[in-house]
Amino acid sequence: MTPRADAEHAHLEALLRAWVRETNTPAPLGPITVALPSTGLALHSEVLHSSPTGWHRFGPVSIGDLPADPVLAIALVAQELGGETADLVERTAESVRRVTGFLERTAPPPADGFLDAEQSLLLGHLHHPAPKSRDGISDRDNARFAPELRGSFPLHWFAADPSVVSFGGGADKLMDTLAGRHIDGRVLVPAHPWQAHDLVQRPRIRSLLEHGLLESLGEFGPEWFPTSSLRTVYRPGAPVMLKLSLGLRITNSRRESTATELRRGMEIDELLNTGYAADTMLAHPEFQIVRDPSWIAVDEHGDVTGLDVAVRDVPAGLTDLRCLAGLVAPQPGPPKLVRIVEDPARWISDYTDHVLVPMLMLYAETGIGLEAHQQNTLVREDASGGAYRDNQGYYLASSHLPRLLAHLGTDHSKLAVVDDAIVDDRLTYYLLRNQALAPIGCFGAFGAADERELIGVLKARLEDALPALAKAGPDGDRLARRWLSATTLPCKGNLLTRLQGIDEVLAPLDAQSVYLDTPNPLLEAR
Repeated sequence: MTPRADAEHAHLEALLRAWVRETNTPAPLGPITVALPSTGLALHSEVLHSSPTGWHRFGPVSIGDLPADPVLAIALVAQELGGETADLVERTAESVRRVTGFLERTAPPPADGFLDAEQSLLLGHLHHPAPKSRDGISDRDNARFAPELRGSFPLHWFAADPSVVSFGGGADKLMDTLAGRHIDGRVLVPAHPWQAHDLVQRPRIRSLLEHGLLESLGEFGPEWFPTSSLRTVYRPGAPVMLKLSLGLRITNSRRESTATELRRGMEIDELLNTGYAADTMLAHPEFQIVRDPSWIAVDEHGDVTGLDVAVRDVPAGLTDLRCLAGLVAPQPGPPKLVRIVEDPARWISDYTDHVLVPMLMLYAETGIGLEAHQQNTLVREDASGGAYRDNQGYYLASSHLPRLLAHLGTDHSKLAVVDDAIVDDRLTYYLLRNQALAPIGCFGAFGAADERELIGVLKARLEDALPALAKAGPDGDRLARRWLSATTLPCKGNLLTRLQGIDEVLAPLDAQSVYLDTPNPLLEAR
């Protein structure tokens, strides 16, 4: 197949997976039809691999007797479901075009294993209809800024008057070090080059420039590499990574930090430094929370402008850590995890013990839930340990709020405080469906193991962890027991979320995405 044909089929498969999941349609082996009554048409394909975890694989897709085009297919499905059809159609076309370019790339992989995994997400999310849509980035800029194209670039620096700058954790002095220069009476603030070009056209930033409170210094310094999130940049040998605001619409949201999110990393850093999660860290030294201990932003009266950066510590043992999404990412060939793991059952067992269970124990002990989807989860290739990253993705179950505030000696938390039941639902999707079941589906879809047997391994390790979880906190085994026994579990619907036009960064947490109940995959264990 050609890169274009591979890209089109990947989008059609993602659409079918989303349709099957979000309409609760069975997908047994054999022919499958998606009826579209409003037009009298239908999508036809064949299920080549029926997956209890949702990693179905499909044969060629047709509309009637003609090969299906993914843009036409999404238009027909969107019309059937209702919602913002035109926007999704446009973004699907853009995503197909970008993926085609990624598959045509010829650059060799970097020697840096961490960076290689960050740059390996060529086809994108398994259940998103437009996984590589990046609304607003030109093809020329894409070559510099896309991790899939081995992009790299120097940072764009601004010099700001101290009166319009806020910061925490000593980030002001660190910026001088990273920039390799100091300007008396000014504070240096870096930006992603795309963001810098966009910011100078915004009225608030333009006013600061015109009044001499901000000066654009341009791009200089060493090259930084975009990671899988695009806006977090990495430089081999640097003491930190930088999470930059980036006003592109990537999948469902524009990626600009809020003032609360910038400060959230410092709160987590303080909590961990003062022993708030001591029992979890003691029981699982092989698992770590990647710290975002400082930040800096150009703001006005405490209101951030889009010129800001969260500083991320380089985690211990970085050379051995890999982004989980990069290991399981679907490609024209088998994912890397399938190629490097000889014993999938042992790998799933170790992964559950050393990555998933520590996250559950942290929640049981502290009420802090991690939005640990595949891109936010780092793992050693042998599954002997891992890490979580992302200062945005910290939930706090409201029942734990009084204890956390007493520990901090304050009356307000920067974490996303919501009802316990909502945190349970979110963690069910992110920790179980999106993260822990992904390697199981990956092994099964490419013939390395039987998914139901691997689900059985996962269940057995969760069952063995129940006593420790129960001991970690009041009702600490509640979530794991739900996973092990419930008939249905909540699942995020990416197709429906996109059709409703929800920005998941700005929406309130209880309406952040479309969630629906779907069959519990763990009941498929063999």
